[in-house]
This record gives sequence, structure tokens and C-alpha cells, in this order.
Amino acid sequence: MTVTIVGSQLGDEGKGALVDLWGGDADVVARYQGGDNAGHTVVEDGTEYKLSLVPSGAVRGKIGVLGNGCVVNPRTLFSEIDTLRERGLDPDVRVARRAHVIMPYHRRLDGIEEEAKADSDMTVGTTGRGIGPTYEDKVGRRGIRVGDLLDPEVLRQRLEYVVPQKRAVIENVYDLEAGEECDVEALFEEFVEVGERLRAENMTVRCGDFLAERHDDGENLMFEGAQGTLIDIDHGSYPYVTSSNPTAGGASTGTGVGPTVVGRGEVVGIVKAYLSRVGEGPMPTELKDDDREEELADVIREKGGEFGTVTGRPRRIGWLDMPMLRHAARVSGFTGIAVNHLDVLAGLDEVKVGHSYQLDGEELLTMPATTERWAECEPTLREFEPWPEVDWADVAAEGYEAIPENGRAYLDYLTEEMGVPVYAVGVGPDRAETVELVNPFENDG
Repeated sequence: MTVTIVGSQLGDEGKGALVDLWGGDADVVARYQGGDNAGHTVVEDGTEYKLSLVPSGAVRGKIGVLGNGCVVNPRTLFSEIDTLRERGLDPDVRVARRAHVIMPYHRRLDGIEEEAKADSDMTVGTTGRGIGPTYEDKVGRRGIRVGDLLDPEVLRQRLEYVVPQKRAVIENVYDLEAGEECDVEALFEEFVEVGERLRAENMTVRCGDFLAERHDDGENLMFEGAQGTLIDIDHGSYPYVTSSNPTAGGASTGTGVGPTVVGRGEVVGIVKAYLSRVGEGPMPTELKDDDREEELADVIREKGGEFGTVTGRPRRIGWLDMPMLRHAARVSGFTGIAVNHLDVLAGLDEVKVGHSYQLDGEELLTMPATTERWAECEPTLREFEPWPEVDWADVAAEGYEAIPENGRAYLDYLTEEMGVPVYAVGVGPDRAETVELVNPFENDG
């Protein structure tokens, strides 16, 4: 069976916690897109693991796969694996030979290009980790793939072709000085060693074959998306997006497992009970219009720990955006949702949801196609009765009926509007602080 985990909003929905929870029933957890810009935090028995590239299932001792849709920074990969080993874990991570490699010149160009956009309205707010430039080279057919690192002759050919282009861009377009990131010999020496370690630890795989064989043998596969629906290159708020497809379709193209296989499984949308965003772009329900809203945003930000896992940047805060969630449910075909951070809204004087938008005198229940039109939308807010602070550990132990009544009314609203049931409710960061209603690996419909 397959279970695909998709972020329903702007990223940071707490996907890692659900991958960790249900990953216990998976045999393999595969990341299907993104790179080390995708911070996720897993908490087990009070111990926190911050990961950005290694699949979340590694904490549960599962085989983790970085699919062909990922872009891989070997420095980050090896650092995370070594850190997990130092902490007593033994992560089994495989990397698709078709996955593309983030090179030092990608990181340099990412920073240069974002700085060049700083005075325009085209600033995206990237993490500066070279993700976009690596995907650009992939599409431009000048990228370096993991499989190339295993063959020194091929690696040198690739470097001798692409590095002079990068040097020319840095020096002739941006009038800056190129450094070691454009030194063919230095790059060759470093990445030959990367290939040697990958080979020595038997880390590379033909991803589609590797996963298909396990599926044919009856093993459970979990596909883990990074970021969220509104950051999808095709279905998000372009240009304030990532360079890949976090939506469920990416699970197929990013792993080599066919869409008929993914489509027969469960697709679970992860929803944060409010909205947060790192970086630029519209956010119609953002709490920023006056001092009271800004104070409320600060309370939610502090309670929810809304600071980027990768960058540490404070996240923008807003009410839940229902047109966004309807869009996400349709794009990925959710079979269920998991709602995180319900506890963060507890004890507030008010709880609201952006139920729809007003645009040119019309009510919209889902999002406009262009970001410019989305920015012109005014949210129609629906108010809910607040729910009190309770002992959320007790709630997690006792189950769904222990959630305060008004909190359950909020969840019922989500189910009705999105047209899918709630599978789990996160009421704290630890795996044990999740109220599970349905295990998707055991769901028989």
C-alpha cells in the first residue's frame, strides 16, 4: 500500500510529525521533491531531531529514499547522517541516481540572484540553498546527477561543460568575482570523494525499480512531500514558489512509481490549524492590520514556535484560509486530512477562518489562478467560539472526544468544507501528542 503526505498550505504544516507517526507502519519512506530547504522537526520521547534532507522516517529506523525529484546537497546529507549516528541512530538512506546534485555554484548564484531582485517585486525569499538554480540546470539539461558522481570521467566532462558558464554569469552578468565554486579541479576532487562514499555505503539506487520491487513484495511505501501546495511551481502562488511539485502528482514523477499505484493509495493533506508563511507573497488572512492583530500574531507565533527550521526566520501568521484548502484538496485529491497545532489556538479570545474571498463584488470559494488577483482578494471571515486551554497530553491519551467541544466544531467545519474526514489531530510536538482517528495504512474505506 502507499500513503502520500502532502502539505496543504504554505509549508511548515507539521508533515514530519505525521510521517513519523504513520511511518511506523511503512517499510520505506521516500522524499519525492525538494532539497535541504525543507526543514522538518521530529520529536520522539521529548528528543528533538531537526532534519532538512534526510526523510523523517529515519528516526523510526525505516529505509529513507531521496527520489529522482529531489535535489541533493551531499554536504548536508552526510552531515545529517553523521549527526544522527552520533546520537545513536543508524539511518538507512538511499539516493536516486537520477536525482540532481546541488553544487557550490548553485548556492552562490541563488544568493546573487535573490539579492539582484531585492529592489523589485520579484523577490521570492528563498533559503539561499541553491534549490532553484539546481532545478534550472536540470530543466536546462546541464545538471549533474548523483549517478554522475560514481563515474569520474563523466563527472569531469559535466564540470568542464557547465562551470565556465557559471563563471561567465557571475563575472560578466553580475560583475562579481568567481571563487572556488567555479574551480573545476576543486569541485572534481570534492565530488569524486562524494561518489566514493556513496558507493562504499551502497547508498545509490535506481529509484523506480527499488520502490516498485518493494511494493510488488507487499511492503508499505510512504511518499513524503516537502513544502506545501501554495509553493508548488505549477499550482502555487507563482512566482513566490519553490521549483518543484509538492502536490501529490509529484509523488509519481519524483520517484518513478506510476500514478495508478499512487492513486490507489491514501493521499493525506496536512493542515495547520492557522496559517503561517516564510518569505514573500500574498496572504489574505494575515494578521497585520492593527496593533491588536499584530499582538495576536505574536502570541500564536510564540506558542506555535513559528520560526523557520532551516533559516530561523519568524513566520508571518494568519487565520486559516479555506479557499486555499479547497484548492489543495482538489489539486491532490485528498482522501483525508490531519490537523496540527489545534492546541496553539486554545485560550485565545477569538478564533476566525477565512471562509471565502470577495473579489470585484463576487464571492470566491477557491483561489484565483494568478497571484496578482489573489493579492486583491479580501477574506470573508467566519468566527468560531474559542476553546479553553486543557491538558493536551491527557487529550492525546483519551482520544478525540476529549478535545474541547468548540475545537471539535472547528474540525467538523474543515471536514465539511474540504469533503474529507479528519484522520489525526496534532495537539503537541511529540509523536505521542497526536489524536489518531484513522491510520491510513489500515484504512479499508
